[in-house]
Amino acid sequence: MIERAVAATGLPEDQGNPLRPANLGDFVGQNRFVGNMRVFMAASRERKESLDHVLLSGPPGLGKTTFAHLISRELGAPLKATSAPVIEKTGDMAALLSGLQEGEILFIDEIHRLKPVIEEVLYPALEDFALDLQLGQGPTARTVKIALPRFTLVGATTRPGSLTAPLLSRFGILGQFEFYGVDDLSVIARRNAALLGLGLAESGVGELARRCRGTPRILNRLLRRVRDFAQVKKASAVDAELCAWSLDQMEIDRYGLDSLDRRLLDTLIRSFGGGPVGLDNLAVSLGEDSETLEDMVEPYLIQAGFLQRTPRGRIATRQAYQYLGLKGGEPSLFDPPANP
Repeated sequence: MIERAVAATGLPEDQGNPLRPANLGDFVGQNRFVGNMRVFMAASRERKESLDHVLLSGPPGLGKTTFAHLISRELGAPLKATSAPVIEKTGDMAALLSGLQEGEILFIDEIHRLKPVIEEVLYPALEDFALDLQLGQGPTARTVKIALPRFTLVGATTRPGSLTAPLLSRFGILGQFEFYGVDDLSVIARRNAALLGLGLAESGVGELARRCRGTPRILNRLLRRVRDFAQVKKASAVDAELCAWSLDQMEIDRYGLDSLDRRLLDTLIRSFGGGPVGLDNLAVSLGEDSETLEDMVEPYLIQAGFLQRTPRGRIATRQAYQYLGLKGGEPSLFDPPANP
């Protein structure tokens, strides 16, 4: 699918992003979890022990990867980062583990995508800080246990329900990242506009905070694009009017919904009577991948009150009908106008 401006997946501009918080004091939002983590990290430093293994879960773009790096900085420990899809063989995982230093942070993104056979290598490493290697095959095979330095695994996932019970049970600290509120997003918008050298009026702050789907990564992306419009318009500052016009040009409405969101809601109502309908049927009708819809589109529509997931399938809420201006039996917004 074409990259969406409101997609929370990372783009090249997110790599080495200067807008990312440099320390834990700059991190905004997720207050309860951040407060608890300060306690856990302080206690581990005082005991001179490695921090318990940490699982960070939640929709994309909420700061899980950023927070993993901040844990490393807070503890003064090196961080080794990788992603589950690139760990293809048990030997890859064994090499990662055996190369760790004492107290190092191993960050695995998309950890729910680890293969079961690779997970088996992780279990003794997480629990006993040991690596079980099998030498030989058949009746003569034997297992050699290799001691590992004490380390901390930080896993990130958008699908915590996909983790196996044995792997999930080995995490001592669980952090569920939630969508951000307008107040926290406004703080981020002011800070990052200043870092970008963008004059952002208070009215523009509110407009951005309301349209970024509760997601800091999307906020930063929209902030850059609004800066582009302001530069071409020769505007010295971005107010609500210029901000709204810029985002309207990008087809991002006042709720943060784009054309794919609107097509999903319209198809659900027009083609399936508002539901319930299965995800696969909805994906086929839209010509989109079901995993994309489930991970990148539906979470915010559910959070915003436009969509419900039920055991029988997806259902459009009354708010979705009101948003599209539709009532039962009326034509879709995407139907061509009737001939005069």
